[in-house]
Parts: sequence; C-alpha cells; structure tokens
Amino acid sequence: MPLAKPTVAQIQELAARYPSKQSAIIPALWAVQHEQGYVSDEAMGEIAQHLGLPPSLIEATASFYSMFLTRPEGRHDVVICVNAPCMLRGADEMAAYLERQLGVRDGQTTADGAITWHSTIECLGACGGAPMMQVDHRFEENLTPERIDAIVQGLRKEPAPHGAEPKRTARPRVKKAQS
Repeated sequence: MPLAKPTVAQIQELAARYPSKQSAIIPALWAVQHEQGYVSDEAMGEIAQHLGLPPSLIEATASFYSMFLTRPEGRHDVVICVNAPCMLRGADEMAAYLERQLGVRDGQTTADGAITWHSTIECLGACGGAPMMQVDHRFEENLTPERIDAIVQGLRKEPAPHGAEPKRTARPRVKKAQS
C-alpha cells in the first residue's frame, strides 16, 4: 500500500532539512511506522526513493534498531519479567498460563490481532510487584491467573497505543535462512 500523502510530504521535508540524506532515515522510518503501525518492505522502498538512497540502506537501518517493526504486530505488546524475584514468585507459571490463554508462542500475534506475545524479558525494575509483566508501556504487577484474564480481556477491547492501527498484510516479511 502506498504511503499517505502527508507521510510522503513529511519524508520530503526531512530530505530537504538534512545536508546528508542518511540523517533523514530514522525520522522517515518513524513517520511510516506512525502511519502504518510497522514499516513494510514496500514502505522502505518508498523511503529510499524519496531520499535518493539505496533500499538496502533503509532496510539495514530498520532491521538494526529494535524499535522499528518490520512486520505487522498486534495492537498491544505483552512481555513477562523472568528475573530472579519474579521467578521466585511464579513468573514461569504466569508465562505458561498467558501463553495458553493467548494461544500463541513467542513472537506471534493472536488471531484477532489484539496482542503480540514477546514471551519473556529480563528485569523490568518492578521487583516489589513480582510477578509482573509489561503491557505496551505500562507495568501490570502481582499477577495471578485471574488478573491475567482481566488484563487480556481489556486489551482485546483497547485501541493501539501508537498513532495507527497496524495494517495487516497477507504475507508478512520473512527473513531468508542462510545456508
């Protein structure tokens, strides 16, 4: 899907603002992700065209930084802390419970597009509320199966926290296996 005219105008303004077009790559990626919810291969090609840079440079930048999504994800990201305090208070059981409730594995998105489960992360710094998980940019502490059920039910009804709903595609980008 082609980029919206306001996004194209923003990328062109960025290209004019910087003496080196490479300096505009990251802000252009942010503009596209804000519009689409992720940065598609097609969008990377458009960025390259508008900046007059090789598409490989745009793709290398997008894939290097973890904050840029290169495939559609759910409206919400969920991750459970598995550092020692959380594990001692049952984080592994909560992670297994959440995985069963969502019906997806690490890195997958629920069929309704509501939640992408990123499985586990090391310490999030909320040890006093262990076990805990991060939902988008907020912490949910003192997890129990009942709390997880309530959180998941709420997430299925909430809109995305970023500027745009992810636009689903039939074929997400898959990295080629190296032989």
